Amino acid sequence: MAKAECTCKTNFNWKQIVIAIVAIVIVSQIVHMVGATATVGFYMDPGYTQVWSNIMMPTAGPPPAMFYYYSILFTVITALFFTMFYSMIGCCVPGKTLINRGLTYGLLIFLVGGLPGIMMTYLTINIPAGLVAEWAVESLVINLIGGMIVAKLIK
Repeated sequence: MAKAECTCKTNFNWKQIVIAIVAIVIVSQIVHMVGATATVGFYMDPGYTQVWSNIMMPTAGPPPAMFYYYSILFTVITALFFTMFYSMIGCCVPGKTLINRGLTYGLLIFLVGGLPGIMMTYLTINIPAGLVAEWAVESLVINLIGGMIVAKLIK
């Protein structure tokens, strides 16, 4: 059987990449806000207060503004890698439509990076399994929507 060739021409369109990054950051913040609201009990549980970083919870109560600044910065960096990688290999991602290609890309990124990271978090940090499962769902949703965004915008 002949081996299929995939030859993508990497041409970074920075305008498209920046638009995709902004869209992914907005989606990510919305998904995380919904997730945090749904799981606020885990964050407020006194049994887990020692788990949270000083950036997230330097004192009891809601995270300070600095936590959100870091969160947005880290999301921008992640979205930059996500979009640039799609720019390099997007033409090789299977899918008959842009939506299918984006969903496939998002699922692959989740399976290769997101899910293993979440599993390692559960193995190494004392946090409830329900919270880890919710984080996995958030990550999957963000990757799937992000995949559709980049497939639509990065040509």
